[in-house]
Amino acid sequence: MSTSLESVLVSVWQQSLIDKKRSVDLNGETYAVRQTSKSKLKQIDFRFEDRDLRGLEQNPNTKSRWATLAREGKKVMQFLEHGA
Repeated sequence: MSTSLESVLVSVWQQSLIDKKRSVDLNGETYAVRQTSKSKLKQIDFRFEDRDLRGLEQNPNTKSRWATLAREGKKVMQFLEHGA
């Protein structure tokens, strides 16, 4: 049974921001949860199928609607592929 992209993204978010784990386990692979140097936001680089992805905690100090949620205490994470 294959894992969907949606379930993988939710798992990365859950393990890193909710469970506060230092590493994320996906289908037997382990990926380190790091912090960005400047803003100390959580960041995880991982692979799903043939895709290199990055989970990045939302910076609450920006002007987006997602940042507003982060400032309210919600656990928000962006997912990027090829830097976008």
